[in-house]
This record gives sequence, C-alpha cells and structure tokens, in this order.
Amino acid sequence: MKALFAGLIVLSCPVPVAAQSTAPGKPMDHSQMDHGQMDDHTADMAMPQIPDAPPPAAAFIGPLHAADASVGQAKMAASRAKIAREFSGMPVLWLEGDRLEYRARRGGDGYLWSAQGYYGGDTDKLWLKSEGEGSFGESPERAETQALWSHAVGPWWDMQIGARQDLVGPADTYGVIGIHGLAPYLFEVNAAAFLSVKGEVTARIEGELDQRLTQRIILQPRAEMNLAAQNVPELGIGAGVDRIEAGLRLRYEIRREFAPYLGVAQEWKVGRSADFARVLGNKPSTTNFVAGVRVWF
Repeated sequence: MKALFAGLIVLSCPVPVAAQSTAPGKPMDHSQMDHGQMDDHTADMAMPQIPDAPPPAAAFIGPLHAADASVGQAKMAASRAKIAREFSGMPVLWLEGDRLEYRARRGGDGYLWSAQGYYGGDTDKLWLKSEGEGSFGESPERAETQALWSHAVGPWWDMQIGARQDLVGPADTYGVIGIHGLAPYLFEVNAAAFLSVKGEVTARIEGELDQRLTQRIILQPRAEMNLAAQNVPELGIGAGVDRIEAGLRLRYEIRREFAPYLGVAQEWKVGRSADFARVLGNKPSTTNFVAGVRVWF
C-alpha cells in the first residue's frame, strides 16, 4: 500500500525542465535555449584561432635531415636519391602514332604515316621518329626514320641531335639538329635542320595546336614548311621554300589513347620545287581529304 501511495505522489509532481528534455518520446523545448551562445560556441570550435606571430626561431634549429642521426647519412642519401629518381627521373617509354591516315584526292588516293616515341627521363631521352607518304599501288614518295638524343634545355623545350635515314629515292643519310617543345599558347613546335653526307642542307618546321571543343572533341590546326639551301633536282627540291602544308583535323577521343579523326590538308610546291613538279607532269598543289586515327601508349 505504501508503495502505491509513493507512486501516485511521484506522478502528481511536476517534472523539471531538464528532465522533460530527456524524457523518452518527448520533444525538446528549444524556446528557453540561448541560440546566440550556442552559435558562438560552434563557431569557436569550427574556426580555431591561428596565431599571427611567425614560428619561433627554435623551429628552424636542428639538422636538415634528422633521420641521418639514427639511420646513417649514407643510407639516407641513397634513399633520397632513389625517391627523386622514381618520381622525377624514372625512365619512361612512350609511343605515338600521331597521324595514321587515308588521303582521298584527285588523281589517286594515298596514305600518310607519322609516328614517334621516346625512352628516357625528364632530362635526357632517346627519340625515334618515322614518317612517309605515297599513293596506293605505287612505291612510297618519301619515307624516313630518325634517331635522336634529346636533352631538356628548359621546362618547355628539348634540344635534339642525331641522324636521319631516307628509305626511298637516293636513300641519303643526314645529320640532324633541332628543337622540340611548346611555344606560348601551347603551340607544339618541331624544327630541325638536316645536313646530308653530300653537303645538302634542308630544314623543316612543324607546328600544331589542340583546341579542345569538349572533353572528347579536339580541333587541331597544323602547318608544315620545308626549306632548302640549294637545288636538289633528283629529289624535286628547289632552293628556298620547297613545300608548304596546312591542314585542319577534327578528332574524337573514344579514349585518350585512341582518337579517330577527319580533316582536310592542302599541299603546295613552291618556287623551283613547283617547276620540278610540272616537269614531271605533277600538279604543284594538292587537296587531300583525310580520315585517320591517333593512338598512343
């Protein structure tokens, strides 16, 4: 009986506010809370005060490589050199078929290839290049390979020196010196001078720019100019500007490593080279509608 009366007394007493806020099934009463103080406290927790003063001088006292004292200076130096080599100087193999294309044109369709690759680190690389073109059913009009040592002379430019071998025609051998890199506004530039074993001097300048229209569609204008210091009649090359090519290609990157493209490329033989072409019964200018693929790995 005493227990029953005690229970009735408890039920009849008012429940304190603190107890109401923790009672099961009862919503908390926010009307009596000071939200300003709570917001200030939350802000203090979220934005810790950063000292304005500089670090104390003692923070800069001590050895440059503290681990040398326990591991050993020689072992730590070797470990640091290994890490630097892996992250910035580790040899890399890269291969690219820049232009592998079919060329539709008046007088007989043709083909063109331009491929390159390198092996090496950030500073020094071995570059290999190959390019050529021709008409279907005939021997290639030109074909060449290059082997070059490439040395970085800045963050954007490599100096290249090596040899070039022509694979058709007189099959001459040339010494090569050139530069390869990115000009302002991300124009990729490749310029080289060639000296044949016969003393003939020629040069080539190439430039292209990738204009990304979307994440997968790229418009690429490209231009190439070939020059010669003297006439080379057996190759149909005249002194001065020999040949100019300008083209526009629109490619779609199915993957970054695989991108088919369509485009147009115009070629002009200039000056004495145009005269040599006419003597052989060829037109000095040609319009090519191209379809190809760009691949790399």
